[in-house]
Amino acid sequence: MRVLGIDPGIAIAGFGFIDKDGHKLKPVQYGCIQTAAHTPQEERLVQIYESAVALMDKYKPDTVAVEKLFFNRNVTTAFAVGQARGVIILAAAQRGLPVAEYTPLQVKQAVVGYGKAEKRQVQEMVKMFLKLSAIPKPDDVADALAVAICHAHSSGLSQKINEVLR
Repeated sequence: MRVLGIDPGIAIAGFGFIDKDGHKLKPVQYGCIQTAAHTPQEERLVQIYESAVALMDKYKPDTVAVEKLFFNRNVTTAFAVGQARGVIILAAAQRGLPVAEYTPLQVKQAVVGYGKAEKRQVQEMVKMFLKLSAIPKPDDVADALAVAICHAHSSGLSQKINEVLR
């Protein structure tokens, strides 16, 4: 199974493709989609959408996992991130790809085993799970890989639960 993990953002959207074979996880490709700060919002959304489409078409994921929106105070930022999430989910839906969404707490729980883990702990676990020589930068990339790992771990459990319930 190939999973595309996304840490959505309007300035930087992290992405990470991983393959899951049994219990083994292997990185395929990871990086980020960046848009320039003073570019009109609609142009930034087009850039994110077109980049997401190109990545999905090139690396052919079986599923897409996206981090759910979380914000403390800045509502303007939350709206922009929500719009970026929307165009990425649209790109996946147009390709018939299932989309799973995870909260930051769920991602930390799945990757570190503790929902209130520090960012550095998550990054170290991403490095370890994927046998990387260094923590991916910027942070958004490591976060995207963490979302993909979360889905890879969760999807097996969800599948087993569905089989039992049938």
